[in-house]
Amino acid sequence: MPIPKNAAAERMDPRVRRTRALLREAALQLAAERDVELLTIADIAARATVNRATVYQHYRDRDALLLDAMEEEIGRLAHAAARCPLTRPADRTPVELTDLFGHVEANATLYRRMLGPGGAARFINRLRELLAREVAGQLGSDDADGAEGSGPARELHAHYVAGAFVGVFTAWVSMPVRPSAAEAAQEVWRVLRGAPAAGLAEA
Repeated sequence: MPIPKNAAAERMDPRVRRTRALLREAALQLAAERDVELLTIADIAARATVNRATVYQHYRDRDALLLDAMEEEIGRLAHAAARCPLTRPADRTPVELTDLFGHVEANATLYRRMLGPGGAARFINRLRELLAREVAGQLGSDDADGAEGSGPARELHAHYVAGAFVGVFTAWVSMPVRPSAAEAAQEVWRVLRGAPAAGLAEA
C-alpha cells in the first residue's frame, strides 16, 4: 500500500517520490489506452522504465497503484460535486453540475476505461465513497428536507445520489454520440429533483 499522505509522507525520500510519480503517470497513461483489467505490473514498470521489483517496493499490487494514481483525480471530482447545490428548483440546472459533467467529459477516455466493464472495482468504490461523503455533507446542511437531516436516512440518500452519479457517468462517457455536458447535467438535475425525464409524458 502507498504511504499515507501525512507528515511522514512529506519527509519521504525525494527519490521515492520521483519513482512513485513515474509509476502513477505510467499507470494513468496505460489506463487511458487499454482496458484496466488487461494491465499488468510488468506493463506499468516498462512504461515507467523501472523493473517489476521496484514497483512492488512501493505498491502491494496493480490496483493499489491505480487507486493511488487516480486518488487526486477522484478528489478533484468529489470537490466539484461538493460545490453543486442540491436544493435548487428542478427547472434551474446549477452551473456547478454542468461544470462537474464538463470535468468528466474532459477526462472521458480515462473515465470510460476506469468505470467500464474492464475497470478497477477499487477505483469505482472509492469514487462512490467520496461522492457520497460530499453529498451527505450537503444534505446535513439542509434542514428543509426533513428526514435528510437524520444520520441513517441522510447516509442512504447520499449513497443513492452518489451511485446515481457513478452510473450516469459510466453510461454517458461510453455513448458513441453523447449529449453535451450541459444537456446531460440538465437531464440528471431534473431527475434528481423529481421532475419527469425529458420525453416522458406528464402524469
